[in-house]
Amino acid sequence: MLELGSLEKAVASLKAGLERVHNQELMAQLDEGSQQLMRAGVIQNFEFTYELCWKFSKRWLENNLGSVYVDGVSRKELFRIAAENLLITDVKAWWAYHEARNKTSHVYDQAVAAEIFSSAEKFYADAQSLLQAIKDRND
Repeated sequence: MLELGSLEKAVASLKAGLERVHNQELMAQLDEGSQQLMRAGVIQNFEFTYELCWKFSKRWLENNLGSVYVDGVSRKELFRIAAENLLITDVKAWWAYHEARNKTSHVYDQAVAAEIFSSAEKFYADAQSLLQAIKDRND
């Protein structure tokens, strides 16, 4: 059985960050620099939540299929196996999240930051679904 506390907290933190950035009243009170910091916080939440998601997927697969099926496989292959085992539904979306995660070191570029932020918005629902799938099958 996997202890899911850290994944639950990460998903909740991403949700809280997104809610704050989408709160127009709150964001209107902030100067542009503070708004950028809020969006950067969401990007950072996306980064560590994504990392936890793929690690928990791997752990679940190791526990339920055996490590021989997941040791040494690429992340793309890991996501394929996760989809085959109904942990995720859209493998290509997870590949895109992986690519966005790899770009997080370039958030100083506003165009890249906006692209990653958009990925984080889409990612939240998939991270929540993965968490629920693991919870439902965590025995």
